[in-house]
Amino acid sequence: MALSTRHLLGIKDLTPADISLLLDTAKQFKEVLQRPIKKVPSLRDVTIVNLFYENSTRTRISFELAEKRLSADTINFSASGSSVSKGETLLDTVNNILSMKVDMVVMRHSASGAPHFLAKHIPASIINAGDGINEHPTQALLDAFSIIEKFGTLNGTRVAIIGDIMHSRVAQSNIYLLTKMGAEVVVCGPPTLIPKYIDQAFNVRVEYNLTKALEWCDVANVLRIQLERQNQVLFSSLREYSLVYGINKRILDSLEKKITIMHPGPINRGVELDSDVADSDQSIILQQVENGVAVRMAVLYLLAGDRNSS
Repeated sequence: MALSTRHLLGIKDLTPADISLLLDTAKQFKEVLQRPIKKVPSLRDVTIVNLFYENSTRTRISFELAEKRLSADTINFSASGSSVSKGETLLDTVNNILSMKVDMVVMRHSASGAPHFLAKHIPASIINAGDGINEHPTQALLDAFSIIEKFGTLNGTRVAIIGDIMHSRVAQSNIYLLTKMGAEVVVCGPPTLIPKYIDQAFNVRVEYNLTKALEWCDVANVLRIQLERQNQVLFSSLREYSLVYGINKRILDSLEKKITIMHPGPINRGVELDSDVADSDQSIILQQVENGVAVRMAVLYLLAGDRNSS
């Protein structure tokens, strides 16, 4: 089987069959990662450039590790977000990549649509590692993989996405994936951080009451407040946000069932999650990080296979 696309620009472009193939392949690579020798020669002679225009720790390290485990040749490029913008700089980058004969590009950029722009101008396969407030497809895939590990399926699983929905590319990619695969989704947060008409546009339910959202869900995927993307004041203070939407052990213990806690990182401890929740046995946050490598190996492997067959 092969993916229906030669790029991974977003979950929006994937079919349910694509998503299933990626998750099944990730399962195989997770088994490889449990072995004493974790390296496989699948992408030997494939050159991948990691093009990060925005700061990243987990995503970048995860991609680099996935590439090394697959025996790919890698080039790392980074630029501070303040000195790079779309337009001329990105076009210059395109020409540089063309001259290097790169096969695949992993790209993170502060401008929504930047990976799509690149995909139109160069023959390499493009993987979106996060673009502005648009999408973060590999995060959604690793979140889905982690839910399946815990519950066995996405179909019928109740997922509450809690926090700054307005500015979150993780939320958007998760909503696309979960609804395509049959999960039920509720978004929860302050009215100022939830886009208008999201329920109609994305087939999700909106809940402004945190306790009600937690009582309903099987999984709470908690997002951080992205102050760096907010150009106006949307709530009075982080302390007030934490009092109304922060998840602590007291709230979890008051629920009638044990729910699973997820977070894409980085965590603002004491704001959206207390430490005793983030580090509890209900949290699968570290499993998400571990699963990120297997999922990104699957993405790279399947896109490289498409490149070789074309």
